[in-house]
Amino acid sequence: MVKRLVLILGDQLTPALSALRAADPARDVVVMAEVRAEGTYVPHHPQKIALILSAMRHFAAQLREAGWHVAYSRFDDPDNSHTIAGELLRRAAEHGATEVLATRPGEWRLITALDDMPLPVTQQPDDRFLCSDSEFAAWAEGRKQFRMEWFYREMRRKTGFLMQDGQPVGGKWNYDHDNRKAAKPDLFRPRPPRFDPDATTAEVLDLVAAEFPDHFGRLRPFRWGVTRANALEALDWFTQNALQHFGDEQDAMLVDDPTLSHSLLSPYLNIGLLSAHEVCAAAEAAYHAGKAPLNAVEGFIRQIIGWREYVRGIYMLHGPGYADQNALGADRALPALYWGAKTDMACLSHAVAQTRDLAYAHHIQRLMVTGLFGLIAGLSPQALHEWYLSVYIDAFEWVEAPNTIGMSQFADGGILGSKPYAASGAYIHRMSDYCGDCRYKVALKTGPDACPFNPLYWHFLMKHRDRFASNPRMAQMYRTWDKMDDVRQQATLSDAEAFLRRMDTGKMV
Repeated sequence: MVKRLVLILGDQLTPALSALRAADPARDVVVMAEVRAEGTYVPHHPQKIALILSAMRHFAAQLREAGWHVAYSRFDDPDNSHTIAGELLRRAAEHGATEVLATRPGEWRLITALDDMPLPVTQQPDDRFLCSDSEFAAWAEGRKQFRMEWFYREMRRKTGFLMQDGQPVGGKWNYDHDNRKAAKPDLFRPRPPRFDPDATTAEVLDLVAAEFPDHFGRLRPFRWGVTRANALEALDWFTQNALQHFGDEQDAMLVDDPTLSHSLLSPYLNIGLLSAHEVCAAAEAAYHAGKAPLNAVEGFIRQIIGWREYVRGIYMLHGPGYADQNALGADRALPALYWGAKTDMACLSHAVAQTRDLAYAHHIQRLMVTGLFGLIAGLSPQALHEWYLSVYIDAFEWVEAPNTIGMSQFADGGILGSKPYAASGAYIHRMSDYCGDCRYKVALKTGPDACPFNPLYWHFLMKHRDRFASNPRMAQMYRTWDKMDDVRQQATLSDAEAFLRRMDTGKMV
């Protein structure tokens, strides 16, 4: 009987993976490989590399215990070719295999690489997602505009989460009006669990320190879980301790509290240690048990079956060219402050430092601090795309590219969202305590001490007025500008241009 290879990637650590279900442990060989190419196609954060390598080693051991033959290529194997394609060819020659089973990867570069293999590769659908590629394409067909809210309602109907007799529990689909409040420091706010590295993880940490010493980010302390048992513990902690406050605090930002009431479950979801269905089911159960209010549970479930499924659908529907779009023509180089260089902008300094230390920042820090600055300063969306993909522990291109190219930078021209997320410093001041220790003054609109977000906001709107002035969601902004006197308008634009010149010449801003 001819052997087949079963490829398992580092974000496919799920025992019920479609490729494993299609395989036969009595004859097929599972291939897993730690390869340099996957750690360096962008300079991934050391904690992200460590999470994936340690989780892979633990998962391989689990598969062996379940009776699978696993051909595992360790990073330091002298015969390791350090590419996925190279390791498949090496294992095929070693085991006399003539074909490969795989679950379709979540990034177009890997889908293409498997398509181009000299061995026949059967790519099974990744049915860990609740909406298949074909279902999303059917939903999208004929629509002039894609909007997540309408997709989300279809997913609620399909899954049955927070539904009763065909209607949303509580009578409303969306409880955003009850969410998104500012937060205050609280020494008694529950803290998420931390997982001490076991022997396997300790070995991986030493490896990553030696092999990726120049990648942005601190490797230690490393406190992420690396097994399904760890991930389930994190899920249980969240639903019992933090979910009740998630809605209220989901958009808040505090200097000394990087996690607030966020779940920190996205890394475990995105590498396959948790499923979207079980996470949503646990949140729904907490609501029915009276442990979390409806606004919190609905908001959390919406992030998963709404936003997470939606951005993947967008990515797969629009193909490998999606991340190359640049509808606004932004081309400014990424300033050094994104890699930790000193800046006087406290919000950016805090967000980048937190990213460096934890490989984590929640969605508002990404969208409305680092992303907002990139948008209104005209930074290259491709440079930002690579930065986000590099520095966050949960970043894989299927989820990161639509969030950056589409939602954050509007570089897809409105495929994903109806308007750019442009704002002045007032938003950051309202939702955070970042402004309190900033050299710049958020209340000042012009002048050398004014928050740079203020003039840059108007500069962005004026630069793109032809595109956005007719957008009904942005018309009021332009009316506000038109009511300003000429002196203030000119001072605002001059301040923005002066700031951008300083930044472009490498001066600290």
